[in-house]
Parts: sequence; C-alpha cells; structure tokens
Amino acid sequence: MKTRNQTDISEFLLLGLTEDPALQPLIFSLFLSMYLVTIMGNLLIILAVSSDSHLHTPMYFFLCSLSVNDICLSTSTVPKMLVNILRQDQSITYTGCLSQVCFFIDFVGMENCLITVMAYDRYVAICHPLRYTVIMNPHLCALLVLLSLLLSSVVALLHTVMLLHLSFCTDLEIPHFFCELAQVLKLACSDTFINNLMVNLVAVLFAGVPLSGIIFSYIHIVSSVLRMPSSGGKHKAFSTCGSHLSVVSLFYVTGLGVYISSSVTDSSRDSAVASVMYSVVPQMLNPFIYSLRNRDMKATVRMLMGKTASVM
Repeated sequence: MKTRNQTDISEFLLLGLTEDPALQPLIFSLFLSMYLVTIMGNLLIILAVSSDSHLHTPMYFFLCSLSVNDICLSTSTVPKMLVNILRQDQSITYTGCLSQVCFFIDFVGMENCLITVMAYDRYVAICHPLRYTVIMNPHLCALLVLLSLLLSSVVALLHTVMLLHLSFCTDLEIPHFFCELAQVLKLACSDTFINNLMVNLVAVLFAGVPLSGIIFSYIHIVSSVLRMPSSGGKHKAFSTCGSHLSVVSLFYVTGLGVYISSSVTDSSRDSAVASVMYSVVPQMLNPFIYSLRNRDMKATVRMLMGKTASVM
C-alpha cells in the first residue's frame, strides 16, 4: 500500500457501527437518546449537589467532578457521530480525529482516577471517621482532582504527539464510530512498535495501579465495617459504598468485556459495537446509580423535581 505523510492527510472516514443504511435512523435515535439522558442526568447531579448545603462534602464534590467528566467524555465522541449520520457524511478531519483521540484518552483516564479517589474518600470516612474532616480537607480534595486531570492530560497528550510522527496508508477508513487510538494505529504504515508499547504500558498502569488502590481501600473498609458493633452502623457504612462499588464494577467490567471481545474476535466492527459499553453506557448510568442508591441524593433530586413541577 502507498503511504502518505501525515501532513498530506486531510481526513479519515468513520464507518460507524453498521454499513446498513436502513439502520442509521435507529442508531441515530438510540445514541441521541442516550446522549441526552447522559447530559440531563449528570447535570441533575451537579445541580442537586450545588443547591443542597448538606451535600457540600468531599464525597459529593468528587461525584460532581465525575459528572462533569462523564458529560465531557460523552461529548467527545457522540455528537460527531450524530452529525455524520445526519449529514450522511463519514469524514472527520485529521485534526479532528487526533483531537478526539486526545480528549477521549484524557477523559477515560480522568474517570479512572476519579473513581480511585472516591474509593480513598470512602476508606478515610469509614476507617478514620474522627480524622475525616482533617484529612479530606478542601485543599486536598481540589488537589486530588487537579492531579487526576494533570496525569490523564499528560498521558493523552503523549499519545497524541506520538501519533503526529506516524505516516498513514491510503486506506484511511476507521471501522468505528469515533477515532479510537487502537484503530488509528492500525492505519499507520510506519513503525508503531513504540506507540503500541506505550499503549500497553499505560493500560497496565492505569488499570492495575488504580484497581489495586480500590481493592486495598475496600479490604480495609470491609474489615472496619465487620468490627462495628451495631448492625445499623454496618448497614449505613455499606450503603454509602454501594453506589461507588456499582460505578467501579460498571467501569471495569465493561472495559474488561471490550478487551476480551476484541481479543476473541477479528472483526473491528464487533469491537466497535462492544466499545459502546464502556464509552457511552457507564456515563449514562452513573447518575441513576447514585440518585437511586443514595438516600440523601434521592431526597435532593425529588425536592428539585418537585420545585420544577410547581414552577411549570
């Protein structure tokens, strides 16, 4: 195949989830609905936490940060897909594609870091309750979020800069609904050994280290809860962790499912369909998990919806 220097490339083609034109309206409606639910659900979480002074705690500060990140993560991929379907145009500019790669890696990394920070917050709250307000002070909370953003941004920029040095073949079709790093690397005609090495190294670090931290936190949390004398205290402690555990399970299980499906199938299209489970679905479900399983959040959301209904 002929190669083209990266400076000569004007656009890539996003082939989407299917080549069947008859299914495009259905896919458009489905993803539009999921995107709107994601935006409205996460905005509701942010509004609920902002409006209720009782929720101005580290746990809900991190939850707000997660909601903002979920909005950004969905916005980095879904709107471009919807526009392409609406215009019946599969193209995405070279700059747009690399920007999408950068933002997607950034927000996925940020999500990973935030749920790890939230696990640490629960560990301090349950295992060191008397020192909780001292340890989880506003300065530390802000620092943890900023460090998460900095770390994920550095990794995303590093991957993007390394992509800039690649040459691509004349076949620039991406069998996906967004510019996923692995799919873009497959189109390169130059050596991608360093790129793939970096992908695997970052994947191990970003999956292994945070997950180990979460497991470590919950081992100590379970140990502390089991030593509590009252059943009411145990129930309250477990209930505060239930929502976070659900989010952690959803994030890692869907990510692992996509990894396994891409390993056992040679079809890039099947991998693209599977990737919906970690790139779109968790961001849509996170607000429901927290609003339905958390009593304080549920009460605040009901109050907001009641005020909205009375105004209308």
